[in-house]
Amino acid sequence: MRSLRFRLPVLFLVAIVVASAVAAVIAVGLFQNVARQDSLRELRRQASGLADLYANQALAASEEGRRAPRFAAARLERATGTRLYYAGLNPFPGDDSGLRTLELSVLPDQEAFRAGEPQTFEFRPPGQDRVYLAAAHPLNIGDQTFGALVAAKPRAELQERWQPLVERLALALLAGLFVAAGLGWYLSRRLTAPVVALTRATDEVARGRYDVVLPRTRKRDEIGRLTERFRDMTRRLAEAEERERNFLMSVSHELRTPLTAIRGHVDALAEGLVEDAESREASLDVIRTESDRLARLVGDLLDLARLDAHRFPLAQDEVELCRVVESAFQARTEEAKRRSIEYEQWFGADPVLHTDGDRVLQIVTNLIDNAFRWTPDGGRISVELEAANGTISVAVADSGPGVRPEDRERIFRPFYTGQGSQGTGLGLAIARELAHALGGDLRLDSANGRGSRFELTLPAR
Repeated sequence: MRSLRFRLPVLFLVAIVVASAVAAVIAVGLFQNVARQDSLRELRRQASGLADLYANQALAASEEGRRAPRFAAARLERATGTRLYYAGLNPFPGDDSGLRTLELSVLPDQEAFRAGEPQTFEFRPPGQDRVYLAAAHPLNIGDQTFGALVAAKPRAELQERWQPLVERLALALLAGLFVAAGLGWYLSRRLTAPVVALTRATDEVARGRYDVVLPRTRKRDEIGRLTERFRDMTRRLAEAEERERNFLMSVSHELRTPLTAIRGHVDALAEGLVEDAESREASLDVIRTESDRLARLVGDLLDLARLDAHRFPLAQDEVELCRVVESAFQARTEEAKRRSIEYEQWFGADPVLHTDGDRVLQIVTNLIDNAFRWTPDGGRISVELEAANGTISVAVADSGPGVRPEDRERIFRPFYTGQGSQGTGLGLAIARELAHALGGDLRLDSANGRGSRFELTLPAR
């Protein structure tokens, strides 16, 4: 009973029942009102016609010197199906007219009676329990008003008129519920089948299995879009897990290599295997270099965690961008000479920014490190700085293998190292996030086999 496949048709049927009940109540109410108005209209017509007919006959008999005609109440009631009453002075001769009499006070509006106006009302005849609908019409003979002729019908007859309507509405409701139940069950199965499949796939993903089989959807409705998003999510989760494995392997390698070197030199110094001062100084330089390498790795990890948590502090200082780029450039000149790389810089502007100079230096350094990682010996790397249209750009171009089209967004994801790279996959990810944090952007222009050009853009203000 908690299943969506069960609750959907039940809610569907409940909505139909409520809507049908409201419609039935409104329909019966309207029918009752129409039936009441029709009955009152018919009673007014009968009372008016009989009163005028008798008044004309009585007036003609009086002019001819004859007795007033008898009022054949029983015959008129059989002909009209209406009960007739008379309220007021009795103008009918004899006692065999069969006309029932009422007190004049039964009329609710005495002023309208005296004015000769007809009226409708409800009353309960003496000695009876049923309530009657009635129409009263004044009986005027000549200039004198004797009383009022009342035509009445039991109010219960109206119920007999709308009971068949209620029965037909009930039959129509039952037939509609039967059809709606079948349609609701069919639709619920059609709608919930992909949801059930997605639920099973979710359970598989929760167990760590990302190669799940999802239902094929042809229509671009909510279920279809949900299935496509779920398929994208499982693909991204699989990629994230693969990147995490690669990251752990890379970080393990990156940590193990300097730690092994540091431990080896520390053990050699502790055991006295390094005796001369020059060898000790060389061992200390190795320890210092590898320690700096560990510090950079830990710093990258902390930066990534802060950027993901949006808790990254930024300073605001006056920064001479040429000096920042020059500092990052000079840090790699020796490696460029050693590897015979054509390493050059070009400054087309000398801008001063209010920004975080350390973070700009970190971005440019990461871009240059990435270029050296992918550029073969004897290749070419250039660093350019220029300003135009309120934007300052720092570009780092290399002659490496380039980036494939399918990898142009992946390389900016954390832990993605690409094929053949030995890095941690954090440099470009941190560089782009820092660029966004500084109000700029980091773009890539590359072609497979023709090198890459990374461009950092920052607003001049």
